[in-house]
Amino acid sequence: MTTALPSQSAPSPALPGLDTATLTNLKKLTQYYAVTAFLALLIGVLLGPLQALNYGGVNVYEFPLLKVLIKSYYQGLTLHGVLNALVFTQFFISGWMLYLPARDLNVRPNMRFAWFTYLTMTAGLLTAAVPLLMNNATVLYTFYPPLEGSPVFYIGAAVMVAASLLVAGQVVGLWLSWKRANPGRVTPVVTYMSVATWLMWAVAALGLVVEVVGMLIPWSLGLTRGVDPLLARTLFWWTGHPIVYFWLLPAYISWYAFLPRQAGGRMASEGLTRLAFAMFLVFSVPVGLHHQYADPNVQNTWKVIHMFLTFLVAVPSLLTAFSAAASLEDAARARGGRGVVGWVRRLPWGNASVTAQVLAMVSFIFGGAGGIVNASMAFAPVVHNTAWIPGHFHITVGTATTLTFMGVMFWLVPHLTGKRLFAPRLALASAWWWFGGMMLFALGMHWQGLAGVPRRAQVSASAQQAAYDSMNMALPKLLTAISGGVLFVAAVLFYTVLIRTLLSPRLDDPESTPIPTSEAISPAGQNLREASLLVRRTEPLLALTFAALILVILVYGPVIAPMLANYQFIPGQRLW
Repeated sequence: MTTALPSQSAPSPALPGLDTATLTNLKKLTQYYAVTAFLALLIGVLLGPLQALNYGGVNVYEFPLLKVLIKSYYQGLTLHGVLNALVFTQFFISGWMLYLPARDLNVRPNMRFAWFTYLTMTAGLLTAAVPLLMNNATVLYTFYPPLEGSPVFYIGAAVMVAASLLVAGQVVGLWLSWKRANPGRVTPVVTYMSVATWLMWAVAALGLVVEVVGMLIPWSLGLTRGVDPLLARTLFWWTGHPIVYFWLLPAYISWYAFLPRQAGGRMASEGLTRLAFAMFLVFSVPVGLHHQYADPNVQNTWKVIHMFLTFLVAVPSLLTAFSAAASLEDAARARGGRGVVGWVRRLPWGNASVTAQVLAMVSFIFGGAGGIVNASMAFAPVVHNTAWIPGHFHITVGTATTLTFMGVMFWLVPHLTGKRLFAPRLALASAWWWFGGMMLFALGMHWQGLAGVPRRAQVSASAQQAAYDSMNMALPKLLTAISGGVLFVAAVLFYTVLIRTLLSPRLDDPESTPIPTSEAISPAGQNLREASLLVRRTEPLLALTFAALILVILVYGPVIAPMLANYQFIPGQRLW
């Protein structure tokens, strides 16, 4: 016999609530998603020090043993980028943002379909991995044509993205079922954030889907005589920049909804939280041309429009910074904190999950500031395609997102499994080592980028090594090289904690480690009629999604139409 379980929302009589058997199955699925994600991250992280050493001026790719495993710097870079930026994030987010809404709404998902999506995503990963490991798809994370990889890689990547959209569809379906069964009720805030993120991703993924399915797969199979690189780049960046928010917003969910309670405080405002996610939904996608300032045949008018839309996305990020800081201050003052900034000392710095997420927030202060530089037509030419860029995204996805997910795992694994966290002090140390390593890497790479050192280049084996050495880069090169070692230590510490926790015996009821959902200082309420104007205006997420799609068409249509009218058939190239 099964029993219903408590959650944030009581089930409607018209909807089956989560029972013990379904919850156990859902937790198992979430664990599979999370473990697969962190296995991918492990491989990517092991390749990371090689990238750091390259920008430290040390060429390790000629070592005979390494040559057996990795054929070139560019194959290593492709694996590092794909595993860390695409595989790790997509798997973790898919499990995380299916589990949270199901628990928040107390609605039973179709578990057969849920397992099907996981197996489909895994099949796509394994399919794409074959040509990557065989050096048949060394096309880097952006896979710009006319660099041509194996069609197996593109097919596997397409299957992975399709699987993520199936998860999105399932979550949106759960939400719509709940809405039909609960007319006039306000969507619980964790579900609201999750659904807004999935809807944003559905709009954002359209560009990549059209590029891969409509252009790259037929081209790589020899069904077309060529591909238009400019159109492919434009479609890639339709997805390529908003995917950053697809990485960040799941971390924001923890910052808004869970971290305040973990720290001993409350969420600042549910209304403000909803406004931030509504703005991300509407404005995150039509921003890609700020990656293409140097591209010809794109009118500057549209580049300027995309630039201002990119600046507009900074607004919900600033709202998040304010809300997160207010929640932490509330927590610290409840613990006896005093002074304008002195309250920071009263945060629970001994809690590994809290510390990891607070450090992730700190890193994003610098990441957000760097993003404004990258988006500006005045400043972007200075840093475009330099080492500044990987320095930037290692403190966004590499720290703000990844360190948050690491911190989440410190409570999520015990919650899913009933196993106690192994060596909490070791977990705490891993957070500090990861943060320190990433800050060193970011400093060294930003510094080198400002000096003009190119990104995605094996600079340690440059034919013009004397020119590189004459740039007075000794200190930033040293910082970058050291960062690889620091991050390797951080990875050893973290994976020791994670693996030992997973392999330890179950000692507790998993529900004894609850989801740390925070109360709000300013709640949204439950009845939509009685809610504030801000809550009522941000509730219709489907209407906001339609507005986002219209905005994307308006700012991308006039850019893409001339490219289609003047399609250039460029044959593929293999330069490795």
